[in-house]
Amino acid sequence: MYEPTVARLTYRALLGRRRAAILFILPALLIVIAVAVRLLVGVDDRVAADVLGGFALATMVPLIGVIAGTGAIGPEIDDGSIVYLLSKPVKRPTIISTKLIVAIAVTMAFSAIPTLIAGFILNGNGGQIAIAYTIAALVASVAYSAVFLLLGTVSRHAVVFGLVYALVWEALFGSLVPGARTLSIQQWALSLAEKIGTNGTITSDVGLPTAVILLVVVTGLATWYAGQKLRSLTLAGDE
Repeated sequence: MYEPTVARLTYRALLGRRRAAILFILPALLIVIAVAVRLLVGVDDRVAADVLGGFALATMVPLIGVIAGTGAIGPEIDDGSIVYLLSKPVKRPTIISTKLIVAIAVTMAFSAIPTLIAGFILNGNGGQIAIAYTIAALVASVAYSAVFLLLGTVSRHAVVFGLVYALVWEALFGSLVPGARTLSIQQWALSLAEKIGTNGTITSDVGLPTAVILLVVVTGLATWYAGQKLRSLTLAGDE
């Protein structure tokens, strides 16, 4: 389920000069915000939760997921270079799983690590807030990467659809419309953070068992369907 050559090419595509620069912007901004808030407000668990929940988990993680998930395969499909990869004796599900692993690794590195650092800056992990949001970012990275990798496989406008989901559905409807929160990866991840946090500052509208099931199902289905679409893309190219 892992092909080193595919992984190396994917890492190279995701961490190229231009894309890497974009990936660094949001984590750097989070750290700057955390330092500024700590200097201005001091140690405050509620403020720390608001910053990590409102910016790190609600904005930074999904946007980095869009960049990593769609960028893992979308550009290759757009420019036709995917044909070269598909001509190699590598199973199509292996290509998808390898690219997913790379996308997850990149998303985790650029979202969970800065979240942990920002959490310690904000309140020194009081109430386990830094750890809770870091775990949430790790878990959300898996689901976002799978969903956005699927979008990159099925659509040439994957980045646009990904941004709509991340900014409109997750950040807007997921925050304002109660029913939409149940279908929000952010809320599923928050349920884990709520379980880890100890001072009641982290809350989620989705129960933990439901959240775990939905995370597993969505990640599994997105990965499986992406593999199926890649199979059909091969057949179309052969014809």
